[in-house]
Amino acid sequence: MTFHFAASRSAANAPLARILQRRRAASAANDNCAAHGGDRMLHAALRHFARHGLGAAREARRQAERAFFAGDRESYDWWLGVCRALDARIARSLEQETRERPQPAVRPASDGSG
Repeated sequence: MTFHFAASRSAANAPLARILQRRRAASAANDNCAAHGGDRMLHAALRHFARHGLGAAREARRQAERAFFAGDRESYDWWLGVCRALDARIARSLEQETRERPQPAVRPASDGSG
């Protein structure tokens, strides 16, 4: 009679043990807002989303474009941040397009003397 030796498995590597192990929770995919304005920006983006629904990122982009062409860099950066919090892809395309165009010069208002 022939005997075959089969080494015992480690209990930790057994298929059933691997199935029953608790997996470590993965980090959230959208946990990147802290680098771009933090809680204030996140709350503004959520309020904007509540107002405009699924088109909120596109509306934020339009606001950023208006600010850019008006020469208002501070408003442009704000709306770009809101857009980035809602849809990073749309924000990247806006950044790329505005990087390619020079920002228009802001003309001072006429005082009527000239």
